[in-house]
Amino acid sequence: QVQLVESGGGSVQTGGSLRLSCVASGDTVSRKYMAWFRHAPGKERDAVAVISTRSGVTWDRTSVKGRFIISQDNAKNTVYLQMNSLKPEDTAMYYCAATPSSVINVYMSAAYPYWGQGTQVTVSS
Repeated sequence: QVQLVESGGGSVQTGGSLRLSCVASGDTVSRKYMAWFRHAPGKERDAVAVISTRSGVTWDRTSVKGRFIISQDNAKNTVYLQMNSLKPEDTAMYYCAATPSSVINVYMSAAYPYWGQGTQVTVSS
């Protein structure tokens, strides 16, 4: 069974930076893709960035391009989300997710059976 634990959230001002960490344990085969999602009040839960743990190839959403970077350290079973130039609209609960499957749309939350507990990110203006 896969367990995911996020950390690194907090409160920052507009333009600030945070780095989120997701430490994974359990079956590595079940972590073919790792993703960061976020869920803000009144908004849908949306993917932010995805990484293939096998190839290192990454995908990110237009809304965070140039600001957020997903990366991994396989030796530590950890995935990171470096968040720069933060905006108030980035305020959300951020979740780490994992899937063993090859998916057509890596941003689809239903493709991810394993989720962490979330870490809150708050950006004030």
